Amino acid sequence: MPQTPPFAAMFDSSGYNRNLYQSKEDSCGGLYYHDNNLLSGSLEALIQHLVPNVDYYPDNRIRKIAPKILQLLTEWTETFPYDFRDERMMRNLKELAQRIASGDEMYRKNVQQLLQNLLRKLATVSQYEEVLAKINATSTDRLTVLKTKPQSIQRDIITVCNDPYALAQQLTHIELERLNYIGPEEFVQAFVQKDPLDNDKSCYGDRKKTRNLEAYVEWFNRLSYLVATEICMPVKKKHRARVIEYFIDVARECFNIGNFNSLMAIISGMNMSPVSRLKKTWAKVKTAKFDILEHQMDPSSNFYNYRTALRGAAQRSLTAHSNREKIVIPFFSLLIKDIYFLNEGCANRLPNGHINFEKFWELAKQVSEFMTWKQVECPFERDRKILQYLLTIPVFSDDALYLASYESESPENHIEKDRWKTLRSTLLGRV
Repeated sequence: MPQTPPFAAMFDSSGYNRNLYQSKEDSCGGLYYHDNNLLSGSLEALIQHLVPNVDYYPDNRIRKIAPKILQLLTEWTETFPYDFRDERMMRNLKELAQRIASGDEMYRKNVQQLLQNLLRKLATVSQYEEVLAKINATSTDRLTVLKTKPQSIQRDIITVCNDPYALAQQLTHIELERLNYIGPEEFVQAFVQKDPLDNDKSCYGDRKKTRNLEAYVEWFNRLSYLVATEICMPVKKKHRARVIEYFIDVARECFNIGNFNSLMAIISGMNMSPVSRLKKTWAKVKTAKFDILEHQMDPSSNFYNYRTALRGAAQRSLTAHSNREKIVIPFFSLLIKDIYFLNEGCANRLPNGHINFEKFWELAKQVSEFMTWKQVECPFERDRKILQYLLTIPVFSDDALYLASYESESPENHIEKDRWKTLRSTLLGRV
């Protein structure tokens, strides 16, 4: 499985960097500094460090501290709005906001605007999730549709969109839209665990909310199955070969755009067993371009080739003059695994009980980079017909894919023949 040696290798089995503590440290009130940067400290000392006192605010009146609190709440609600889907969090926010608003008319207006913006964001997220739920509720296995309404599914992807570049653009629309709804909190909630050193039993991780992150992973799987379905559907070899070459061109356009997630989903679909076993079909395909794409996404050496291409796309994004050049859509499953191994491979606390700041800085760096990429607006024009097809057309299940594959090219051994007979019996009611 993918890992992150460049950072994780710095740590030993106890989860902290021993070399880091060989240099001189300065201690102040339970806080430890290295080169004037706060390195670690006990939780109590860190909390005390953040509590306003006479040194921070010579005048402790609410009028003096309100701007700082309001700034903190504004940044919090804008950057981590999903935190406030929790009823307790929203209740505490409103209570604090009310205290700030009671001090000055200007603060009252700012607090009102803050709450309105937050509620608007949360309402938008809820509407988006409702749309996803409706799409999932209406999803049907393609074989079922074929058996009940054979004329209703005569279309294939090429008849809907015969231009690979246009399809790559619409895939990028879907990717960026779904990325945009993933909150940074979801990465935290996905891997949050109860800290054994923390006696607080009311851990927020028990109510983790990662719906949008999970929906994005499900989209990757759907696209892979859609590719496999489109390839296995045609009856004739030359048509299947044409679909394969079409998706190779789509994948290449995704790579050029910087849409690595769709690229990998397409490659995964073409590498599924029901597709890869179609040897007579693949014999008619010019695979040179596909070989290049597979090389780019080769998992060996911890996806070295992909990571190199991703760094290039990220660098292009930094110097971009248009949204087109800013697009960076990472292979999401690998990003999740990187964050997981970083989180699991390094302890939250150091042997002295202090918080491991270096770990959390690295986690924050990875999530922050992702947050920058997901905010890019898609520069391509939307095509509702293509988007509707990609999002709603039924796809084959695993069993239906194998059945379609065997029907296209006969089983080659006894195991495949037995499976074919079983599938025909269970799915088609034939012997």
